[in-house]
Amino acid sequence: MENHKIFFAPNLKFLRERVKLTQQELANKLEITRSKLNALESGQTTAPRPEDYLKLSDFFKLSIDTLLKVDLSKLGELKLRDLQAGNDVYITGSNIRILAVTVDANNRENVEYVPVKAKAGYRSGYSDPDYIASLPRFSMPNLPPDGSFRMFPTTGDSMLPLPEGSDIICRYVADWTALRPGALCIVILSGEQDFVFKKVTVRMPERKLLLESLNPVYDPYEVPLAEVLEIWKYHSYQSSEIPSPSSDVQHISTAVNEILRQIKVLRDENEK
Repeated sequence: MENHKIFFAPNLKFLRERVKLTQQELANKLEITRSKLNALESGQTTAPRPEDYLKLSDFFKLSIDTLLKVDLSKLGELKLRDLQAGNDVYITGSNIRILAVTVDANNRENVEYVPVKAKAGYRSGYSDPDYIASLPRFSMPNLPPDGSFRMFPTTGDSMLPLPEGSDIICRYVADWTALRPGALCIVILSGEQDFVFKKVTVRMPERKLLLESLNPVYDPYEVPLAEVLEIWKYHSYQSSEIPSPSSDVQHISTAVNEILRQIKVLRDENEK
């Protein structure tokens, strides 16, 4: 049976430091000893008492499930404020971005693979640790150690120029507002909609995403943020196909663009 990582101890330290309290100051507010708080933060207390969970949940305005299951250090400040404002998925049942992960025997996060046949199930089980644990998973070298990664297959020609059948490795985006305009991402949409690989621009006043395909045949379109389940930023891809060499048309286009650039330079110099 897959073991799921527990984030309670590092979350407690993260939250205390976020509000700029010493261990003694927080212990006083919680009415516990500093040594007990230190044991909770360091993970020395493997089975905290229920009242300790309740005190910390009340103080930081976060559910016990969130304190246990979510790596809060990976959420952006806006999302943390949103959680503490009462929009905690484990309290309200609302649709927010909480990532379920699996770890290996050394407590390192796996890379989960979402096969084509699992895509429909993923939309309903993306936040369920048991469902995520049922996905194929593996480890990959050379991935940044401070991120969560997942692999998604490409389907259809809307993902061109990546060859169909490629596998895209992406990094989880906790704070969507931190994305640069036009960032390449896999976007998981709700309902019967598909996963899409697009250039993503977040439009916060309108609370929408602008999605632009790399394939110019497809027009850009917008989706409400309420229809977005997860966003995964492109990291790399794997394919059995060898990339096609540049065509003659591409070479001609490059040469023409260079000639036009040189003509502009000469014109600018003559106008000086």
